[in-house]
Amino acid sequence: MGFFSKILAVIDPETDQQKALKRAVELAQKTNASVTAFLTIYDFSYDMTTMLSVEERETMRQAVVDDRTDWVSALIEHQVDTDLVAVDIKVVWHNRPYESIVLEAIESQYDLIVKGTQDHDTLKSVIFTPTDWHLLRKAPTPVLLVKEHDWPQGGQIIGAVNVGTDDEAHAQLNDVVTETAQTMAELLKGTVNLVNAYPGTPVNIAIEIPEFDPKGYRDSVKAYHTESMQKHISRYDISMDQCHIREGLPEDAIPAVAKLIDAELVVIGTVGRVGISAALIGNTAEHVIDRLDCDVLALKPTGFESPIRP
Repeated sequence: MGFFSKILAVIDPETDQQKALKRAVELAQKTNASVTAFLTIYDFSYDMTTMLSVEERETMRQAVVDDRTDWVSALIEHQVDTDLVAVDIKVVWHNRPYESIVLEAIESQYDLIVKGTQDHDTLKSVIFTPTDWHLLRKAPTPVLLVKEHDWPQGGQIIGAVNVGTDDEAHAQLNDVVTETAQTMAELLKGTVNLVNAYPGTPVNIAIEIPEFDPKGYRDSVKAYHTESMQKHISRYDISMDQCHIREGLPEDAIPAVAKLIDAELVVIGTVGRVGISAALIGNTAEHVIDRLDCDVLALKPTGFESPIRP
């Protein structure tokens, strides 16, 4: 995977501190990418004012768009060195922010969406909004969710893989995740780490079959995943010292390793969902993302088609 070249930075209308814009500009300085600051606005009352004509409502909406455009322009002026990175501005009127972001990404062919997460008021953690989850599920473009911290050079980058799979789509996703982690490590002059979780011994088997050997089973499963990892990294410049093969659930193993090595970024593949299952937070990737304290770059499988159409 090559460097990102066209970045969509989602502006948070509730704050002057724009984490996504800062991160997008930081990436653009390293890659010469273009950046667009994108803001979605909507006020229900403007569309419900029946006393106004269609033209009058449109005029009022445009006045709000112009005002918010000026606000974004002032933010950029104070927070971005525009001599180094030029930032375009686009403000749209839309009642579903996630839908407007995905449509913009598809129509203008962005190759990265950057969005800041919201800090929790009392806990040292973040809150993922419905917009965050919708983007993770429905955007065909990689989505970078940004937390509140710097990206130092020489940092640790994690690629979350599932090397023990026979599923071709998962195998392709392993390659995309690994290549993207290497790209980000190159940008940040950091180190790639791969994390792979494998299942523990099923408790019911150990109880129901007296002659079952749990240690032998566990050792053979670990050996299989270790061998699969060695096979996977043979195509990349990654050593086994940089690979973490952990027994347990991915949502436990990946955050644990991220904390252990103080990772700056976790690159993870998300399996796209549509229809009724898209409304459920049951995806392993979503459970992992919810427990990470660092930035997350979420990727879609090759050939993923968004349920949102232009």
